[in-house]
Amino acid sequence: EIVGNFSKTKHVGILGTNGTVSSNSYPIEIEKFFPELKVYQEACPMWVPLIESNELDSEGTDYFVKLHIDAILKKSPEIDAIVLGCTHYPLLINKIKEFLPAGITILTQGEIVAKSLKEYLHRHPEMKERCSQNKAKKFFTTDSSENFDKHASLFFGEEVNSEIIIVP
Repeated sequence: EIVGNFSKTKHVGILGTNGTVSSNSYPIEIEKFFPELKVYQEACPMWVPLIESNELDSEGTDYFVKLHIDAILKKSPEIDAIVLGCTHYPLLINKIKEFLPAGITILTQGEIVAKSLKEYLHRHPEMKERCSQNKAKKFFTTDSSENFDKHASLFFGEEVNSEIIIVP
């Protein structure tokens, strides 16, 4: 809903997983709000495995981040805003910034969702009152809590302890 507000050239890049890129979900949704935008996508299949292996600062990560940044900018050198289309990718944001030319705005899903939620709660104070304000974080997973805790700790920069739940 907001990506078009960050592009002066009307050329936007999407860096995502194979599934995200092949679904065309970003171009489809962006066109609804900003039909004038040209959207370019690049699948980055090695990024998630590198992140999940905690290889955030390795030669392999440098290689694959540069490879995909170069590839998307080759599709359009006019790109001035890039959406990180995977929840893992913000962990590579410093590495991505190393290889992106100055002046390109990076948008992450988390920031976009958090801003939208904040605006929604501002417009709907009755909902804000129903939300817990104690700042406690609880994590639930349907998979291995040990594996989840390890990866979630990377995101939050602090120890995470989750509970396994069974979904019927």
